[in-house]
Amino acid sequence: MVYVAPENMDTRPADEGEVILSVNQVSKKFCRDLKRSLLYGLQDMAAELSGLRHANDTLRPKEFWALKDVNFQIRRGQAIGLIGKNGSGKSTLLRVISGLIRPDTGSVSIKGRVAPLIALGAGFNPVLSGRENIFANMAILGLTSEEIRDRFDEVVAFAEIEDALDSPVQSYSSGMAARLGFACAIHTEPDILLIDEVLAVGDLKFRAKCFQKLAKLQSQGVAFVLVSHSSNSILAKCDTAVYLSKGEVVLSGDAASVTRRYENDLFLDQLSNAVGELQIAEKPESESSGLDITSIFFRDRHGKQIHRPMSGEPVVVCVQCTARRKLEETNISLAFREQVGEGEKMLVLSTLHDKIPLNLDVGKNEIQIDLSHLGLRPSSYVMSAHVFEGNYILLDAVKSFTFAVESPGSMNQCLFYQPRTWRVAHLG
Repeated sequence: MVYVAPENMDTRPADEGEVILSVNQVSKKFCRDLKRSLLYGLQDMAAELSGLRHANDTLRPKEFWALKDVNFQIRRGQAIGLIGKNGSGKSTLLRVISGLIRPDTGSVSIKGRVAPLIALGAGFNPVLSGRENIFANMAILGLTSEEIRDRFDEVVAFAEIEDALDSPVQSYSSGMAARLGFACAIHTEPDILLIDEVLAVGDLKFRAKCFQKLAKLQSQGVAFVLVSHSSNSILAKCDTAVYLSKGEVVLSGDAASVTRRYENDLFLDQLSNAVGELQIAEKPESESSGLDITSIFFRDRHGKQIHRPMSGEPVVVCVQCTARRKLEETNISLAFREQVGEGEKMLVLSTLHDKIPLNLDVGKNEIQIDLSHLGLRPSSYVMSAHVFEGNYILLDAVKSFTFAVESPGSMNQCLFYQPRTWRVAHLG
């Protein structure tokens, strides 16, 4: 086991392409049993003090690998994302890199200063004032008293806590404490920032300021390690990514390929069942409200039924239904959510919003929504459909129609497909 302490704490090397973080065959094990964990801890401490402890790649009873043989490197100014399900080892890896815990095997080599944005504000002393916590926190991060005094006003201004500066931190809201922790970390002039799902601090305006500051730091050569469950966050901020599962690296490389593999694994069952067609049995007449949705599927530009529409290509969303009576002023609403997102609506299509009510005859009808270009990016989706008589009387609904969108070209860095035409205007 080797942990190489940070080098060049006060000066930043000029070579923008140099490797400043190297994680080499890092493994870390934990014990699920509290009593055994305490016993193993005492044994390891005794071995450490006696100089007998050495790298141990075997598991003792009740132990498991939180990390196993993890490798990657980061160059100056590079942003790398760590992605994976809960319990995959992402936060453990950040704690190993930051030096909070030591690896059981392998090594971590660091050049420069590391600033961990992990559990912002958790290390503050609640009975001390914000002013006192700034000095204490930034000293822990490696700054001298003189350096802290030089940056003190910038930290306070960035955290926006001027009015509460001399109040005890225990009187701060969680958002205020997080803002102060973020401000302290980024003003240490770090070479490497470790960011663990903490970018949602403060209100929308403050978050925008955080992103602007991070972008400025990266342009100055600061490297980032970003942990996130959001593929969009990884794609927006990182060029490369590492996909962890049960402590092991599944895939590393360009962010688009890694996040695509992660999404496919995460929703493998849903994707295999997302055949792009839903058949529903008609209700008994006694349970019907006058209209029953019987099928949802897609057609291409030629009217042929397809199972997976293409981003950017024409597609017709078809909702087949049986009307038991003639229906006038009927409205339909379709809401699309991305399965790998946070559940927010990506797209809503409604005849009520478009002020185009439909008239349905008795018998079978096929409501067709013709999209000249499908704007959804490649991913897996859930669509709901609601049919109303007039504006408010619900006739029938489908809560969950799953489907996948594919791409004929590169859509890796896009949130949606934008129809476009390229031309050159000759100006003389």
